[in-house]
Amino acid sequence: MKLTKTLFLGSAASLMAVTGAFAADLPVKAKAVEYVKICSLYGAGFYYIPGTDTCIKLGGYLRAEVAFNTNSNYGISNGAPAGAHNRLSNYYSMRARQDLNIDTRTATEYGVVRTYFDAVFTWTTGGYVGTGSGTGTTGYTATTAGTTTINSTDGGTSGGSLGVYYAFIQFAGFTMGKAVSQFDAPWTNYPGNNIDSLVGGSGTVTGVNQFTYTADFGQGITAAFSAEDATAYYQAGNLNMTGATAAGMVGGSYGSNGIGGSRSPNLVGMVRVDQAWGLFQASVAAHDNHVAYYGATETTGHPDDKWGWAVQLALSIKNIPTGAGDSINIQGVYTDGATRYNFQNLAGSSYQMYGSSGTAYQSVGFANAPDTVYVTGSQQETVKTWGFRGAYTHNWDPYWNTALYGAYAQAQFGTLAKTTLCGANGAGGVFGGLAGVTGCNPDFAVGQIGIITRWTPVKNLTFSGDFNWTRLDQKYSGTAVLSPAANTAKPTAVYELKDQDSFTLLLRAQRNW
Repeated sequence: MKLTKTLFLGSAASLMAVTGAFAADLPVKAKAVEYVKICSLYGAGFYYIPGTDTCIKLGGYLRAEVAFNTNSNYGISNGAPAGAHNRLSNYYSMRARQDLNIDTRTATEYGVVRTYFDAVFTWTTGGYVGTGSGTGTTGYTATTAGTTTINSTDGGTSGGSLGVYYAFIQFAGFTMGKAVSQFDAPWTNYPGNNIDSLVGGSGTVTGVNQFTYTADFGQGITAAFSAEDATAYYQAGNLNMTGATAAGMVGGSYGSNGIGGSRSPNLVGMVRVDQAWGLFQASVAAHDNHVAYYGATETTGHPDDKWGWAVQLALSIKNIPTGAGDSINIQGVYTDGATRYNFQNLAGSSYQMYGSSGTAYQSVGFANAPDTVYVTGSQQETVKTWGFRGAYTHNWDPYWNTALYGAYAQAQFGTLAKTTLCGANGAGGVFGGLAGVTGCNPDFAVGQIGIITRWTPVKNLTFSGDFNWTRLDQKYSGTAVLSPAANTAKPTAVYELKDQDSFTLLLRAQRNW
């Protein structure tokens, strides 16, 4: 027993000695592991991806908004069914959107390699669309591409859409992928507004596929040459007017669209001077109008390709004397056979708007500005346009600012279009020969003016209200018996040919992060 006790105490003493030795080797306080390391090379918000020399920045916003008197959150009350101004038109459209962007940069012997990705997850109010069945019924479908049908069996509760705004690589002066067009002014569609549908300039706010080289000459002077995809945003239409009808014209269509397959990207050149006082930019673009065939088969023949072009000047003046941070942004554009550089994609170039009348069932205003027009057997005739847009923004204090903005665009047709649609003296052709028509001219103009006020109570949280007035100044006059398209629910009746107006209010709450 005594031997056992002695062995036990000896073992315990040895164990305590060994434990004490190990304890003496341990630091008093463990050093914290730095899982995320700040990258200060490219500005605030960048961090090193663990285990790499690549820096990454995450950003985005969450937006909730409602637009009144439009069937979309970005457009005016125009087209079918919004322009019908009847029970098919939405009084409001609501949208919730989450934006996520990922910016990565790596320093290399050739300079910085950058990738940028921007995606949006969106849920938008649906819109009524006439079925044309002759029964007077309508279908209720979502207005955003990729959404589920609202009245489907699951109620569309998990619907919505995913959109890719930007996805590009930048390396050694080259930009490859989906980015804002080099033709665009830096503010794209927003010289001071929130609404997307301003005419008077180019605006690829959701990016366009491109291959671009940008040269930096220092002192804020850069120049770029770009080959950009023409098919997504720059096809205003190549219309064969041989198929034009009076009913189609009232719906904003002046014939059948004969666009052929893609042949050439748009070729864009840009020079910009960016200084502390503001910036100046000059842009030019060339657009190939490539038509398929006059008829259904190759043997019917086709017109030759017709190159269109556009030129744009943009000017921004910062910190003007009216207040700290106040600015003026303005741009002007001229196009010949490249209409989308003026009537940009989100504004559109086809109009169909109804209103009241004191002399007929209702009044109607309609217009269309394609890139080119032709008839079977002829060559293409380009449509010429010009326009401008701009805004003045005043900061009342660090929390409030207001912007006044406006835009104007005009489209002018050539002899072939005017003779085909309206006759030699505006009293014949497809539309000018209708009984009651006293004036026929496809030329038209669109004028817009608006005001927006923003309140930012805390950093990166902004509430805004944007009121817009758009006027269609069309050149048709008199009255006519018309049969509008079924998706407007308008009857065959006498309509007065008259200028039309649209009033839209956009309310938005947005949290950037």
